[in-house]
Amino acid sequence: MRNLILSAALIAVSLFGMSAQAADPATPPYVELSSAVPVSEPGKIEVVEMFWYGCPHCYAFEPTINPWIAKLPADVHFVRIPAMFGGPWDAHGQLFITLDTMGVEQKVHSAIFDAIQKGGKRLTDPNDMADFVATQGVDKAKFLETFNSFAVKGKIAQYKELAKKYEITGVPTMIVNGKYRFDIGSAGGPEQALALADKLIAQERAAVTAAK
Repeated sequence: MRNLILSAALIAVSLFGMSAQAADPATPPYVELSSAVPVSEPGKIEVVEMFWYGCPHCYAFEPTINPWIAKLPADVHFVRIPAMFGGPWDAHGQLFITLDTMGVEQKVHSAIFDAIQKGGKRLTDPNDMADFVATQGVDKAKFLETFNSFAVKGKIAQYKELAKKYEITGVPTMIVNGKYRFDIGSAGGPEQALALADKLIAQERAAVTAAK
């Protein structure tokens, strides 16, 4: 119960901060990180979305961001990373990482979001997770084996460290090329957030071209 209360509090604090930032026209729509974070694919412009399956605002963002992801140019690399602040955040993050490691995350991502946000499922217990993903065609035994693997544990540590470097306090949050961080509230809405991402992508592309 404590973890659930903490999770709710984190979302509330994040949304309050987003609304306050969006209400002030003098506040820039993004934050430039004090230290740039290396991207996962050098040579490409990276766009990261930090999210949580238990976040209704992340869920509401899906119909807007998914078509945008599908149309990204070849020089842009999109990465979805689960935010893990403890409790159900960590459980859902490990669920995502396990499926991603198995190469089936894209196949079941929407179904998991629907199950948690609409179906009332918690999916914080590994066996419950395995039972659910099995309904989506994922091998249950393989899922449980991967869930507890060193590869998944290594990714968990890596993503928690990235969240610290990105200095995130809530979700959904986007980071462009390891340099610029913003959320839906600071950008002015879902569509505006993606327009801002496009602007920063173009800015990074121009900087690369100018450097050649």
